Amino acid sequence: MADACFTHPRLAAIYDALDPDRSDLDAYVRLVEEFGARRVLDVGCGTGEFALSLARRGVEVTGVDPAEASIAVARAKPGAEQVSWLCGDATALPPSRADLATMTANVAQAVTGPAAWHGTLRAVHAALRPGGRLVFETRDPARRAWEEWTRERSYTVTEVPGLGAVESWVELTGVDGPLVSFRWTYVFAADGAVLTSDSTLRFRGRAEVAADLSARGYVLEDVRDAPDRPGRELVFVARRP
Repeated sequence: MADACFTHPRLAAIYDALDPDRSDLDAYVRLVEEFGARRVLDVGCGTGEFALSLARRGVEVTGVDPAEASIAVARAKPGAEQVSWLCGDATALPPSRADLATMTANVAQAVTGPAAWHGTLRAVHAALRPGGRLVFETRDPARRAWEEWTRERSYTVTEVPGLGAVESWVELTGVDGPLVSFRWTYVFAADGAVLTSDSTLRFRGRAEVAADLSARGYVLEDVRDAPDRPGRELVFVARRP
């Protein structure tokens, strides 16, 4: 089940405005070029920024996401007709022979349950051609990123065109082993509405991810440092033999 920040129409509509710097996607564009991928699956595509950037480069893209509100935002963007959009999780992917599948940002960590995670890996494996690759990032648990998720560090006021000011901040709500929960709060100045979005991420270590990939039929080719967040995130490159 996707979080409210992706599923609530009012929050999905302001998602891009609240997070305008998507330079984190540049590394994935370079990976597409590095591997010469012409058919890409964007798993957890959200509001479609990455899928659309690839489509503008002539790449055949399928974007899949369980949040209908986010898919609706993606479909309304210029060039959206160049992307195949699917509302669902990775198991909704049609039979294909993709060169590359991606899970950008926190997508891999948002799949918290072991059964759902293993099912996602199997579904993506089935959608890749032999030799195709899965690339995704995950925060290094050793860095304990959640210790920085406080109102004091995250509070911002964003002027959203056509809507006015929106206050937002995040607060940690719980840590239970590898599961870290937190709540985003949004306050709309125009009408005083207050909306919240609760999220849980699973922090998997390098060895756990490597074992999960191997057990689902992948060959782990590389584990790289995230270029935009060096020392904080791991980028896994796995291949379907």
